[in-house]
Amino acid sequence: MVLLLTPASVLSQSAPMMSEVNPSFFEGMRYRQVGPLQGGRVTAVTGVPSQPRTFYMGVASGGLWRTTDGGESWEPITDGQVPVGSSGAIAVADSDPDVIYFGTGSDGLRSNVSTGRGVYKTTDGGETWSFAGLYNVGQIGALKIHPTDPNTVWVAANGDAFKPSTERGIYKTTDGGQTWRNTLFVSDSTGAMDVEIQPGNPSVVYAWMNRIERKPWTIISGSYEGGFYKSTDGGESFDHILNGLPNELIGKANMGVTDANPDRIYALVEAKPGGGL
Repeated sequence: MVLLLTPASVLSQSAPMMSEVNPSFFEGMRYRQVGPLQGGRVTAVTGVPSQPRTFYMGVASGGLWRTTDGGESWEPITDGQVPVGSSGAIAVADSDPDVIYFGTGSDGLRSNVSTGRGVYKTTDGGETWSFAGLYNVGQIGALKIHPTDPNTVWVAANGDAFKPSTERGIYKTTDGGQTWRNTLFVSDSTGAMDVEIQPGNPSVVYAWMNRIERKPWTIISGSYEGGFYKSTDGGESFDHILNGLPNELIGKANMGVTDANPDRIYALVEAKPGGGL
């Protein structure tokens, strides 16, 4: 389910950008549900900077959806083309918004888990989709596309949700998904939950590694070998960074890198002890 602030939908695309927004503008805003109703929880969403009313939304069991009118209406765009309903991650190429990568399999494990079946790609803005590899990597937590080369992509693969597997970690392609290399592998039980690239410098790649496994009676989250990893060679090799972070049992996290200060990274971390932002 997606919620939007209704007054925003009446703003013109051609309206000039405001340097400051009067706080009174927000007083009349109210959230309303715009659907879809049957897709489950929202697991991934992204916009298109060059198309400010276009957004893509992935849901837990209903595939990928698109709006081109700022959320007034949504249409399913993977039905009949992608044989998996569970959405893990979406990424739109900055250099060509018609190129989109869709990672299947949500890594937000619950009591019911739909296994991911790799990455799918479109080169026509979501009209048609083709399989782009990584069929056996299970749940996909994140995708990042090189800012100027839509054929270079990094994938954070959490792996099989039910058992140990060597097909997990950070994967990289430089040929648009024809071939992939596993450039960060920690263990057969610890996979990748997030991957980010530094704004303005795609040679710097950040990864978050975590063990999460669904058992019949519980969900296991956390390991001693997971956490924050950094690459300075475009994701070819990584160093495990421990300074300032929890260094005992460490679990899942999401990271954010600021455009204003590319050296500043935020991470919301599950850990015991020491979890938090």
